[in-house]
Amino acid sequence: MLLTTAYFPPIEYFALLAKYSVVYMEACENYQKQSWRNRCRILTANGPESLNVPVVHENGTFSLPIKEIRVEYTTPWVMRTEHAIESAYSSSPFFIYYKDALFSILDSHPATLWELNRRIIDFFCSKIGISPDFRETTDYSPAEEDYREVIHPKRENTVMRDLGMERPYWQVFRDKYGFVPGLSIMDLLFNEGPESICWLR
Repeated sequence: MLLTTAYFPPIEYFALLAKYSVVYMEACENYQKQSWRNRCRILTANGPESLNVPVVHENGTFSLPIKEIRVEYTTPWVMRTEHAIESAYSSSPFFIYYKDALFSILDSHPATLWELNRRIIDFFCSKIGISPDFRETTDYSPAEEDYREVIHPKRENTVMRDLGMERPYWQVFRDKYGFVPGLSIMDLLFNEGPESICWLR
């Protein structure tokens, strides 16, 4: 199964990680803006909100391999991101148990987007209780189970429906917005905690 890197990936990304034992991460593509590679979606008191990672723009940024894209830390986006996450999830049942370890990843300022995303993905895998065998691609080519362009913020996908997992879980603002699908995996973990693995399977 083949996926792109992703920043605080959406729940369907982790539904696939929970299903497949071997997962190839696309390491040979060029960077693509306006994708899950450097953005995520959370649920706040004002509704769904996108959080973005700024990257260093230099000549040919969009022709650089994804592993070479550097994160830009001259603006206080880490502080703003942590504040947004805390505002959204401070009243969720399990946020307090994961906050410090998760924020320490952001505070450590990984140099590249690839490294930042991988550390975040590894964090959520360990807390949820899944351990896929991650492998990096060595060239850019099609795959039988190819989800690189399926999971995208600008396009709807049928991943959860195809997996038979179109069902709600508890969310902080459910009384205001009803169930909101397609959010970052942090929404599931902060609301369901150790039960997240049961929901994903």
